[in-house]
Amino acid sequence: MPELFNQMPTALELAGLIRSRQISPVEVLTDTAERIQALNPQVNAIVWSDDEEARRRAAAMADVLVHASDEELPPFFGVPLPIKDLTEVAGWPATYGSLAVSDEPKLESELVVRAFERAGFLLFGRTNAPEFGPIPVTENLRYGVTRNPWDLDLTPGGSSGGAAAAVAAGMFSIAHGNDGGGSIRIPASCCGLVGLKVARGRVPSRNFSWEGGSVEGVLGRDVADVAAVLDQIAGPDPLQWYNAPAPEQPFATAIGAEPARLRIGMVTTSPFGLPVDAACLGAVEATAQTLESLGHVIESFELPNIDDFLGPFLNIVNTGLAGYRDVDWTKTDLHIQRNREAALGVSSLDYVQSVADLQRWTRGFLSRWGSDFDILLSPTMAILPPRAGAVLEELHASGETSSSSLTVLQMAVFTSAFNMTGQPAISLPVHVTATGIPVGIQLVAGPWDEYTLLGLAAQLERAFGWRERRLPFSASQG
Repeated sequence: MPELFNQMPTALELAGLIRSRQISPVEVLTDTAERIQALNPQVNAIVWSDDEEARRRAAAMADVLVHASDEELPPFFGVPLPIKDLTEVAGWPATYGSLAVSDEPKLESELVVRAFERAGFLLFGRTNAPEFGPIPVTENLRYGVTRNPWDLDLTPGGSSGGAAAAVAAGMFSIAHGNDGGGSIRIPASCCGLVGLKVARGRVPSRNFSWEGGSVEGVLGRDVADVAAVLDQIAGPDPLQWYNAPAPEQPFATAIGAEPARLRIGMVTTSPFGLPVDAACLGAVEATAQTLESLGHVIESFELPNIDDFLGPFLNIVNTGLAGYRDVDWTKTDLHIQRNREAALGVSSLDYVQSVADLQRWTRGFLSRWGSDFDILLSPTMAILPPRAGAVLEELHASGETSSSSLTVLQMAVFTSAFNMTGQPAISLPVHVTATGIPVGIQLVAGPWDEYTLLGLAAQLERAFGWRERRLPFSASQG
């Protein structure tokens, strides 16, 4: 495969090579396995794989390719895709990054996994995640620290940091992730990728984690991949309690369409008065200038005080631990034990009150879209990627007093509210610092409006040209 291109292609490009019979699924899988072998020891993104089973499925796909017409092939036929270790796949272990969970194979796949398989992806490998996923970095006691391919001393973010590192390192063209407080967008920013958090109820799930605030998706190198995958995994699902409205047209059609003139609300100050790194502000300002040059209107906007949001949100996050079964909680990390203790202190009445408080808070917050502006522009994070391992050190150093840290707040302060409002939001890799560290910006659309969001993101991609940015290293350099 390497002789066909200089670096890992996008998922759509790779699918096109397979569909045109320039390369077989077996060759693609072999190349992927070689890249993992060469690169994973440096970044620790992939924590489990069944190479023999993957080769068997790749061989079966190669046989299908001999006889099938193009029309019979699903859009991502033969493209390898790793699954985050927080999401279940039938026949695979799912340890949730924890020493407290066995590696017994799961019996049932999550709905998004089944959708990936229908889309033709070749599922291959587990990506690392923080234990049970509540912190925005990827470090745990079971598998260790995942590192950022752009700078191995830094974190790739989290909780989908293993996924982001696998794509940024060039092991995969695209990777599965999920986002409950920024867990797709934060790693996308840290690793120079595109990361979309979809609207609440857009992608079907067996149950709504964090009141539907946690959603499924992917991280990729360009907007077209992300939009095309969304078309394959989106609902509606008639068996699900809540659904986003069906789109009027495929999300992928937004990529080539020039968006209408939009009012952009630009945010440069952080909730809680936290300082924002100059590089993060610079990325927002450069994006605003570009948007203005493209005909959009830019107006300054300050996020409202979110003090009333934080307590109810943490109640919902901590009590989300109740959804995990067969866990020996005595073997979990100290910060998870603190989270569970906090959750046990939340009565059912307190929980219901938290949900009601967030629903009321959300109504006023959402009313600004369509009245004051159409799209919100902000930094994805208030800081650059911190040192790998630093957050667990902070959490352990805090003794018995805290289940969070200042670094966690700085990383998630711009992203978490939009999980509870249920809005679609995307992180885009518009900037790289002088020292070679990616910096993302966040765009947030109104309820269920992924179409406008993806169209504007694609317009910015054409203007900034990040698709042409080379990955930090390749298998030949590994």
